[in-house]
Amino acid sequence: MNSFYELNEQQKRQLIDAEMLFSALEQAEAEAIRHRGSMFWREQDGGRYLISLSAHSRQRSHGPASPENELKYERFTTRKTEVEARLKTLRGKAEEYRRMNKALRVGRTPDILIEVLNAMMRYGVSEHFLVVGTHALFAYETAAGVRLPSDVMATQDADLLFDTARKAAFMEVMKDRKMSFLGILKKVDKTFERDELDNSTARNASGYEIDLIRRFPPDPEDTSEHPLQLTPEEGDLWPVRASMGQKLLSVPRFDQVVVGVNGAMARMRTVHPLDFARIKRQLSKDINREPLKKAKDLAQADMVETLVREYLPHLAKDMANDSAGSEATIGKA
Repeated sequence: MNSFYELNEQQKRQLIDAEMLFSALEQAEAEAIRHRGSMFWREQDGGRYLISLSAHSRQRSHGPASPENELKYERFTTRKTEVEARLKTLRGKAEEYRRMNKALRVGRTPDILIEVLNAMMRYGVSEHFLVVGTHALFAYETAAGVRLPSDVMATQDADLLFDTARKAAFMEVMKDRKMSFLGILKKVDKTFERDELDNSTARNASGYEIDLIRRFPPDPEDTSEHPLQLTPEEGDLWPVRASMGQKLLSVPRFDQVVVGVNGAMARMRTVHPLDFARIKRQLSKDINREPLKKAKDLAQADMVETLVREYLPHLAKDMANDSAGSEATIGKA
């Protein structure tokens, strides 16, 4: 029988309130991004022209002064002021919630992962990656308001699955930012470096690893590697193909606000817990899988299926609506 440690009522209330606050902060951050840059009037050729300046110093003329442009300028500046004020207030509240989260021991997601997820959000690349592997368990246990046994959670690396189908959109963002993915990691911790023997892995001075993986192509006969660097920047990471990559990308998504040991919050994007369990069970039967990993895969599959059945039954119902065979999977736990 799998055992879980439930958060107490005070911790659960704090977690609910913290999630609501973080969601509001996310919306404010997104609105602030839309209002980055500025608008101003420029005297030119005897006329007065409305100019917008992007966050990356790109200028655009909206034409000469007119009632329409006067209104556009007023609306932009007024809204920008409102958004900045709301964002400042919410950031202050988020710091209060962080301290309370820490005091009540609401979360235990590694702080470094929280920082990486937030950095990916700030730089606009979160939607191109999924957290897969053991670290996804932090999302599931947080959603259920419990703690999974520590032995199934132990790991010093985070697996990020890159969606190669959206590589063009990702590259556009990175080109606009003039950054590499490793550069984003270095914004979090300057000691992150690409592994000399494995260019799909970045490791910091504490030994924490970010491993990048990607899918095999839909054609099962195509097993060649086809090297792929995330960005053209020298020293950036090269995601390696994973046997379950395509399956992980094809299943429903699961988003959850997770909380770090220090109380900070981030949104984790991963896969539906029942799909996680199904894929882990398949891995546990893979003859090429290392024995120790197979045992852990099976334990995690059992644990997550039980977690859904006992604490998140609505997720099993949602899955059943999408696939008639899903309830059979959870019934095996």
